[in-house]
Amino acid sequence: MGVTIDAEKERQMDNQRNTTDTGAWVFQCWASFLLALTAMLGGVAYLPADAWVKAFLGIGTLFLVGSSFSLAKTLRDNHEAVRLVNRVKSAKTERLIREYEDAA
Repeated sequence: MGVTIDAEKERQMDNQRNTTDTGAWVFQCWASFLLALTAMLGGVAYLPADAWVKAFLGIGTLFLVGSSFSLAKTLRDNHEAVRLVNRVKSAKTERLIREYEDAA
């Protein structure tokens, strides 16, 4: 019985380790995002076209950025919901096993 509890604690610690990003990874993500956004907006600003074309491309760029954040948040929320359901199922299974072992 003590082994089951220790294994559960170890599994929870592994999950915590797997979900934490390093500072270098977070920096790389933000740096690449800001570089891409700056390059895109700079390209639109220096494009040899009328102002309405530049405005259209600028609005399209901003809409793409906003929808990218929304998509990333939605995917993260769905992933976390699945993990929560799996953790609840795992806890129920372990409780049934413990009850069975105690009854035996």
